[in-house]
Amino acid sequence: LDSRQASNHRKQGKNGKMADDFYVRYYVGHKGRHGHEFLEFEIQSNGKLRYANNSKYKNDGMIRKEVYLNEVALTELRRIIAESQIVKEDDNKWPEPDQVGRQELEVVLNDDHISFCTSKIGTMADVDDCKDPDGLRCFYYLVQDLKCFVLAAISVHFRINPI
Repeated sequence: LDSRQASNHRKQGKNGKMADDFYVRYYVGHKGRHGHEFLEFEIQSNGKLRYANNSKYKNDGMIRKEVYLNEVALTELRRIIAESQIVKEDDNKWPEPDQVGRQELEVVLNDDHISFCTSKIGTMADVDDCKDPDGLRCFYYLVQDLKCFVLAAISVHFRINPI
């Protein structure tokens, strides 16, 4: 997929029915004076959640965690994504990644497959100033919800502060 353009793809499952696919990957990062710093997570349809946070600030290192979410958590995550209506958005009018950094979001939800790429968002003023503020606002709020969900799952499972 071209990461600069939202794309919808239909996937065929067994017996010609639409597959009940689910996958989420989010990345936010930049390369600066502390090297490549990023936060990334992915959630697969089997519940596997992989989390990585690489920060060199104050000599911090890489944090990697892997857990499995149960079906209730996966159902809630699917609901959050579906209700956000992110699959209807298009990133063509969003800011291009720049020296400040980049964000990527990939979602497979049943028969929809989307991939977005934009710059890091510092404030809501950044959202309001773009050519598609409604679409970028949808992205922004979904990303906030996803990060809260993932960080809560990591914190509960490992009883640590993952940031």
